[in-house]
Amino acid sequence: MKKNKSSNFVIVDGRVTEGMVNTLEQFKIKVVKTPCCKELYHAISYHPDIMIHPIDRKNVVIAPNVYSLLEDVFIQNGINPIKGDTFLKSNYPDNIAYNVARVSKFAIHNFKYTDKAILKLLEKNGIRFIHVKQGYSKCSTCIVNEHAIITADRGIAKEVVKYGIDVLLISSGSIDLPGLEYGFIGGASGLIGKNKLFITGQLNKHPDYNSILEFLKKNKVKPIFLNREKPIDLGSILFFDNGI
Repeated sequence: MKKNKSSNFVIVDGRVTEGMVNTLEQFKIKVVKTPCCKELYHAISYHPDIMIHPIDRKNVVIAPNVYSLLEDVFIQNGINPIKGDTFLKSNYPDNIAYNVARVSKFAIHNFKYTDKAILKLLEKNGIRFIHVKQGYSKCSTCIVNEHAIITADRGIAKEVVKYGIDVLLISSGSIDLPGLEYGFIGGASGLIGKNKLFITGQLNKHPDYNSILEFLKKNKVKPIFLNREKPIDLGSILFFDNGI
């Protein structure tokens, strides 16, 4: 199939509101919605960061559960799709193989459960591994830029600082995830380009709101709130720029 030279697009939860889609499109970003992965439990069954992992600007690994449903979407947008080895199942840890957080040349995950295809490609690309207990690493990690993150996970925060990554540790909660007690900051956000952090709702009621704004300002990143509601964990907003 012929590749389309559309360079900027995001993958979002298939249940995303039209209001959020409209806001993203105002920034001239094409929006692609995920299909349902029926093997996962309902709360995360459409989450992009559960079913796919971007290796670099040209390659993405996709869980075999939904590979046939997403293959052409990536090809049409100039990205090479690679079928992962791990078939996702409903319960932890059988649903975390692709939920790897990436900060510059580092990958953060519980590498006992990482998909083998991802591991091989990361190693080939010279990515350094930061092993943590948290399997939902991408959900738990808001990527601010190539050297800074926000997380509520103390284990992740403790490990990444050893590698010179700047961390803002925030309180758990204050983010919705329908069907579960609460969601995570990584799953409610997505870095678009180098300096725009899109967030799925307002953070003004978050106990660490001021600290978050100060941290973003320090790192020269502008927050863009997609609506006026409480943030919702949608499994990350995954941005793709194929560089064409």
